[in-house]
Amino acid sequence: MLEIEGLNQYYGGSHILRGICFAAPQGQVSTLLGRNGVGKSTLLKALMGLVPVRTGQIRWQGEDITHWPTHRRVRAGMGYVPQGRDIFARLTVEENLRMGLATLRGRAAQQIPEEIYAMFPVLREMRQRRGGDLSGGQQQQLAIGRALAARPKLLILDEPTEGIQPSIIKDIEAVIRQLAASGEMTILLVEQYYDFAASLAQNYAVMSRGELIRQGAGSEMRDDAVRNLLAI
Repeated sequence: MLEIEGLNQYYGGSHILRGICFAAPQGQVSTLLGRNGVGKSTLLKALMGLVPVRTGQIRWQGEDITHWPTHRRVRAGMGYVPQGRDIFARLTVEENLRMGLATLRGRAAQQIPEEIYAMFPVLREMRQRRGGDLSGGQQQQLAIGRALAARPKLLILDEPTEGIQPSIIKDIEAVIRQLAASGEMTILLVEQYYDFAASLAQNYAVMSRGELIRQGAGSEMRDDAVRNLLAI
């Protein structure tokens, strides 16, 4: 569904992404691992059209989207939960979720999908509370719910466990499993914490210094000593 070929990206004279080649198969959970500062978030921003690509190609459902603007990618079915969540602190939970409906049309743009509240019951309980008053874990659930409100075919999650208490990490893991079980949504999970990524991955890739240094099936992560790569 998502294919990246020979992707290079620069900040000024710094070569940040170096010849990235990667694919996220349809209906599967693909994980991208790496320590802080290796280029993971930059790659996701390039996928969403938030930073320009110098060379290379991004294909989405077989179509070249390398130079598409961000809003067109979202309308085509790409959902993005950025690192740090980026919820609207002064808007209520319900208003944040309605922001996710902005790309939809007709009746679908009027009503928050009930399944979001079923996945994250706390959002229903707090729907009139301002986003900035939620805990970090609740804000992460809200950010994921906002992305899901647009009914994406691809969900990109940038370090969803960062700064989150263990109980909510388990809730988020359960939601990802539920979404993946349907086989209808492709999930690209970016993480630096091995255990969380390994528990979900059907495919994996490891990034270091702007390059992908290892790729394989999720079931092979332990045999391929991926944990050791993240500790280097």
